[in-house]
Amino acid sequence: MQQAKVLKEHEFLEDLVGVWDVSAPEMTGQEPWTEIVRSLHGIWFVAEGSGQMPGGGAATTVLTLGYSADKGKYVGTWIGTMMDHMWVYEGEVSDDGKVLNLYTTGLDFSDANKLADYREQIIFHDRDHRTFNSAAKQPDGSWKQFMEAHYTRKP
Repeated sequence: MQQAKVLKEHEFLEDLVGVWDVSAPEMTGQEPWTEIVRSLHGIWFVAEGSGQMPGGGAATTVLTLGYSADKGKYVGTWIGTMMDHMWVYEGEVSDDGKVLNLYTTGLDFSDANKLADYREQIIFHDRDHRTFNSAAKQPDGSWKQFMEAHYTRKP
C-alpha cells in the first residue's frame, strides 16, 4: 500500500487544530464544553470534546475527519458517550470554501425503528470561530436544522 500524501483537501482541515470553547443555546448557564483537535501527520484530524450534557451528566465525543483521494470525498466518524451509534460521514466543501458538508445515516430520532438521513456542517467564519450544525432530511428533500454549536479558539 502506498503512503498517503497530504493533499490540499487535507490542508483545509488544518484550521480545526487547536483547543476550542464550545457553546450552544441549550447549554445556557453551563460551563462551555472544551474540544481539543489534533492532526495525525496532516492526514487525519481527531477532535475530542468533553463537557456536561444539558440536564446533567458528563459526556465525551470523538470526531475523526480526513480526505479519501480514492473516493474524492471527505470522510469521518463521530461517537459520543450519550449514545451507542457510530455516525459515519462522507462529504464535500462548499464552492466558497467555508462549509464542510458531511452526510450520514442514523437512527430517526422520532422513530427508533427507522433510519434517517442527516447533514452536519462545519462552517468556518474565520480562523478562530466556527459553527457546527446538524439537520435532518425532510420528506420534501429539504433540511431541518435541530442543533447548533459555536466554537471559539482558546488563546
